[in-house]
Amino acid sequence: MFKRLLSAFGVGGPSVDTVLDTPHVVPGQVLTGSVRIQGGSADAEIGEIALSLVTRIEVESGDSEFTGTGEFQRVVVGHGVRVPAEQLVVVPFRLDIPWETPITAVSGHQLPGMTVGVRTELVIAGAPDKGDLDPVEVHPLPSQDAVLEAFGELGFHFHSADVEAGRIYGVPQQLPFFQELEFYPPAAFAGRLNQVELTFVATPHDLHVVLEADKRGGLFRQGGDMFGRFATSHAEAGNRDWTGLIGQWLEQAAERGPSVYHGDPAFGEYPGPYGQPAPYAHPDQYHHERRGPGMGGVIAGAAAGVVGGLVMGEVMEEIFEGDEEEDFED
Repeated sequence: MFKRLLSAFGVGGPSVDTVLDTPHVVPGQVLTGSVRIQGGSADAEIGEIALSLVTRIEVESGDSEFTGTGEFQRVVVGHGVRVPAEQLVVVPFRLDIPWETPITAVSGHQLPGMTVGVRTELVIAGAPDKGDLDPVEVHPLPSQDAVLEAFGELGFHFHSADVEAGRIYGVPQQLPFFQELEFYPPAAFAGRLNQVELTFVATPHDLHVVLEADKRGGLFRQGGDMFGRFATSHAEAGNRDWTGLIGQWLEQAAERGPSVYHGDPAFGEYPGPYGQPAPYAHPDQYHHERRGPGMGGVIAGAAAGVVGGLVMGEVMEEIFEGDEEEDFED
């Protein structure tokens, strides 16, 4: 909660706080809270009150890459709100958390580099005044947690996480970006795989898991990328042997050439860019022997304009303090 004076009214004008009932959510939930406007020395009228979800996005353009912030959910919670002098006006709100919202925390540990925030915007005399920006911790769904726990059990080591503008073929993606969780492979695959990337695409009923392995080449071994995908309902995700499924995929990724592995035969082929078997819409760039500590320990150890339909806005300085990011104009 950050209290902020509304600059449009100058000294003595009203101030605004956005209060979240809880900053902890999972995809598909509804975030609730209230916008609290404290009247200043004179009556005031606010044309519109809106709240939006924003996150940091990496965008590739040709040979360059830049980072900005993107708004991916927005709701207007008030029109023509009159704020009497010296009085408090409270406007409650409900903000749906999209099913594809990036995960920012796992097992109580913040994912390095990942942040989602709620931004409060008040329109006064036709001009927007971007006020509060409150961080929100987005935790995995139980179905996503089951996959992450398997990664920990297999001995993966968390490397990094980011959100990239783009789309993945063959999955019911709604938002114009996707999150990538990058891991170093288990020790048994050292020398054969460089890293493995994990992406979740969730819907109200199902979870789609997309994997990409960067295969290390050698004198008698072809390098390149190996892709895999699995799909399940949220209800069935907890009953699946993710450790076995992902372990089998790892073995195939390490031994075979660049290709697509379909964990669920019911789902057909999906083409990649330029006719290649890669699921991502833009070109980019385990084994049971060693049991790991679970994903909570893995994360804890690691931590010790418009672009494709995505509204890109100003840098979220309140959240991304100290980061250097590019500022995008609508």
